[in-house]
Amino acid sequence: MIVVDTNVLAYVLLPGPKTQLAEALLLHQPCWAAPPLWRSEWCNVLSTYLRRDLLVLPEAMALMQRAEALLAGQEQPVTSHQVLRLAHSSRCSAYDCEFIAAAQQLGVPLVTEDRAVLAAFPEVARPLDSLVV
Repeated sequence: MIVVDTNVLAYVLLPGPKTQLAEALLLHQPCWAAPPLWRSEWCNVLSTYLRRDLLVLPEAMALMQRAEALLAGQEQPVTSHQVLRLAHSSRCSAYDCEFIAAAQQLGVPLVTEDRAVLAAFPEVARPLDSLVV
């Protein structure tokens, strides 16, 4: 199991330069988890694509369903206290620290391409290409 940041979810579900790497990660590590915040972040990504006319609503709805299926039963609630401690000690956003908190609670890596998170939490955060065999 791994915790994935919303950007990794986007790489696997929206075609782009990192899609193949994200798909390889999914094959190598098929059990993905995330804090419940992932839903709002993913909806925001999809709504941005809708506003830019890169998706139509039925496509966005289908991508939401795919994401929900991928993370079904793997949402990891986190405490506000832990998130605030992490945000205070790192200067990362509370949003990013929710993913770190989830990974710490589960004792697994967080896979992310967020440079600030990778720099602040090297003991937990791993770049996308580090876990693909």
